[in-house]
Amino acid sequence: MNEHFQRWYDKDPVLSMSMRTLSTSDEPSQIAVALNLIKVIIEHNINDHRYENVEDIMNAVEDGRIQRGQRRWYDIESTVRTAIQMLEKCSPETKQKVALDMAQLVIEKIIQDVDDEELENELKESVVVRKPVITTDEDGSTILDLDAEESD
Repeated sequence: MNEHFQRWYDKDPVLSMSMRTLSTSDEPSQIAVALNLIKVIIEHNINDHRYENVEDIMNAVEDGRIQRGQRRWYDIESTVRTAIQMLEKCSPETKQKVALDMAQLVIEKIIQDVDDEELENELKESVVVRKPVITTDEDGSTILDLDAEESD
């Protein structure tokens, strides 16, 4: 009998794709998405009246901070682990809502990273490096000209 192991987040195709994309992102991107994910989870749980006070929120975050494994990709960084474990503890309805928000967060972060990289490349191509030119005027004063063309 060949049983197929299915991770909890693979039951929802949107969540599964978001997690797969997030797992292959760089660590700063994962942390940025995780911080936003924690916020989204808290907002949904407040709206659904599952969190009624600050203690409920703090307990959920603290529960997410408990390390339950070391082999999962999200166990390496505590912020990411907290967000994913908080998500795992959500009700199925909340998970479904958060999955859509998470997909949007992951997509926005990828687009932002691509835009940042393109902007950085454009800036590198458009930057003109000039050497400052130091001259002396008639009265012997030193002049530092940052815009002058250097002549041979």
